[in-house]
Amino acid sequence: MTEEKLLRINPRISIPRNEIQFTFVRSSGPGGQNVNKVASKAVLRWSAKDCAALPQSVLARLLVKCGRQINDRGELVLSSQRYRDQSRNVADCLDKLRQLVAEAAVVPKQRKRTRIPKSSKEARLKQKRVTGEKKQHRRSEHGDD
Repeated sequence: MTEEKLLRINPRISIPRNEIQFTFVRSSGPGGQNVNKVASKAVLRWSAKDCAALPQSVLARLLVKCGRQINDRGELVLSSQRYRDQSRNVADCLDKLRQLVAEAAVVPKQRKRTRIPKSSKEARLKQKRVTGEKKQHRRSEHGDD
């Protein structure tokens, strides 16, 4: 496929542009004289589950990350109305999609369990002993009265 027909996420992942559909609706907010005439808000729909270019591990992380943005048909729905013209909103939607998939492509680091150092355990116990002795000392003074 040619470069224009692909949405490049990273060197390994590219999404075919023919899998991405756009619809346009009227945008809310300021728009000047054309606010009620021009459909400048871009709504991106992409079926992530049917995309063969996406590895299963990336797909699983994407579904978890974008749970609320995926509709009942399994489509990822993104919208943009930041700009007053369609082409800039389309580019903004594609940037959002690129960023979401790129974040899902990063494998999270596994947490290594670490042990509490012996010195910090000893320091904590020593502090407890000091506090206990202080309270014991107070108790013995008041008991003699």
